[in-house]
Amino acid sequence: MRSLAFWTVAAMAAGAALGVLVPGKGAATPGFDAGDLKLASDLFIRSIKMVIGPILVATLVLGIAGQSDTRRTGRLAGRTFLYFVVVTSLALAIGMAAALVLRPGDHPALADALRHVSPDALPALAEPKPIRDLVRDLMPTSIAEALATNHVLQIVVFSMLFGAALAQVPAGRPKEAMLAFFEGLAETMFRLVGLILYALPVGVGAAMAVAVGGSGAAVLGPLVALVGTVYAGLAVYVLGVLLPVARLARVDLRGFWRAMREPVFIAFTTTSSDAALPLALQRLEGFGVPRRVASFVLSTGLSFNLAGSTLYLAVATLFVAQAAGRTFSGAELGLLFATLALATKGIAAVPRASLVVLSGTLAAFGLPLEGIALILGVDQAMDMARTGVNTLGNGVAAAAMARWEGDGGAASDA
Repeated sequence: MRSLAFWTVAAMAAGAALGVLVPGKGAATPGFDAGDLKLASDLFIRSIKMVIGPILVATLVLGIAGQSDTRRTGRLAGRTFLYFVVVTSLALAIGMAAALVLRPGDHPALADALRHVSPDALPALAEPKPIRDLVRDLMPTSIAEALATNHVLQIVVFSMLFGAALAQVPAGRPKEAMLAFFEGLAETMFRLVGLILYALPVGVGAAMAVAVGGSGAAVLGPLVALVGTVYAGLAVYVLGVLLPVARLARVDLRGFWRAMREPVFIAFTTTSSDAALPLALQRLEGFGVPRRVASFVLSTGLSFNLAGSTLYLAVATLFVAQAAGRTFSGAELGLLFATLALATKGIAAVPRASLVVLSGTLAAFGLPLEGIALILGVDQAMDMARTGVNTLGNGVAAAAMARWEGDGGAASDA
């Protein structure tokens, strides 16, 4: 019997072929097209997102309240955030280097296109929030609201505080009852994820058909150099950063890939790291990563370990600068590095987060916002890759942290 991964890859291939044969956006004739499959894709993504909140609450509370040594939680948090800073900085450096070496924006046609972009072509984007508002938003006013909107960071903060409070409750029936409730909730939610996975090939195939049908033709246009630069940079990041980290932590690479390939496929086709989170938690636990480590690292990584998105933003910013004929000095490159390093933290909940950061960065450096309109034509192809790398990178972080915490289990080589 074929594995779920086999049917998932087969569905991706079938969806891509369908998107090419009967593209949705701009189809010349009425009737069925790939865009009609968006309903199936949306239903699958919604069903996955439905279980994110309960899984995070249950696993984080159990991980913290069940710890006899609370210092381990603080140590895990410190190591995790230091790791995030290092690897996202490396991703940013790789992205800037790729754009400066390959120079995808050096094309006369792009400079002419910038002058002819209509202001109406620019997408409506949310305003970037000040740092004080981002910090304030970490604390939920209502856990029910945080669960309803899938505000991951607020769910994490509540769960950690609740778990710390539960850990202080004296041993006895009240504490045992609460721990038993959250353990039952976690087990039930993971069983629900198992049921949803039966629809994985359908959901992934539909998402791929919609993606290719909507932007496949644009990928073949003159902006292919931008897409190629982003993919090359992401490949260097995976091979030059994630692979050495996994080897340094002595993670079993084959076992890790078997555990993470389906979550990565989900992230790649749906362009949603949230949609891949529940399955990644389940697979990593089966791989040997403790729940307390996987739930904390993966949930915080959704906002603080967006290495793929960070690399993309570096390439996109320099692409627009090159198209506009702007040359950056060494000091300006250093300032760009610092700006993107700060701007890419904690903005995952903002709609079109990468474009929001890109628009703010372009404005800060006096670059034409019309460049966003050029990028939109191929953004879907880049979004798929950067989201897949985000999910893969968070998986590597969880496995590495488990090894460095001494809880690696099956995640270690024999």
